[in-house]
Amino acid sequence: MAFTAQDLAAVEAAIASGELTVTANGRTVTYRSMSDLLRARDLMKTELQQPAGPKIGGRSYALARFDCQE
Repeated sequence: MAFTAQDLAAVEAAIASGELTVTANGRTVTYRSMSDLLRARDLMKTELQQPAGPKIGGRSYALARFDCQE
């Protein structure tokens, strides 16, 4: 699933307020615990930091670059 910066901001606001229900981009999610909410935030941050690569079968791939110096 592709997350947006708005999704991350909503989750971070929920964490700051102690709420377990997050609404962003027309979707509402209620997490079971603050631990689940923190894991969701970490997942979103990781995904948003990855470079966007071509999508194949619902997954994103980035090409590796190797510089060989002799």
